[in-house]
Amino acid sequence: MTAPRSNLAVLVDGVALPEGDARALWERFSTWMEEHRGDLAGFAASEGFASIHPGVDRGRPVLLASKTETRQRPYAPAAALGPTPRGGSADRQKTGACYQGGDTSKPRKGVKR
Repeated sequence: MTAPRSNLAVLVDGVALPEGDARALWERFSTWMEEHRGDLAGFAASEGFASIHPGVDRGRPVLLASKTETRQRPYAPAAALGPTPRGGSADRQKTGACYQGGDTSKPRKGVKR
């Protein structure tokens, strides 16, 4: 009988860590983020990475670490790695407030609520 597959993954410069190493890194990441809210750069440095970002791949949490990518973005909600299904017309997807990063509390010109 095989052990169940872990739901947590870590990619270092695109290469997956073994499951045990990935789980251990996630545990250290969780502990660090509890003690140092939002300090991704500090965690990356403490682990020997240039940057680290949480993400989601097919519904699976993933840490994206890099030893070469020095652009550390601020902490934000995890981003999906692949395309995510979106509803509505193609025109709405191109002009929607979410797509533009706009304020959804105010109607856009010509759009009835």
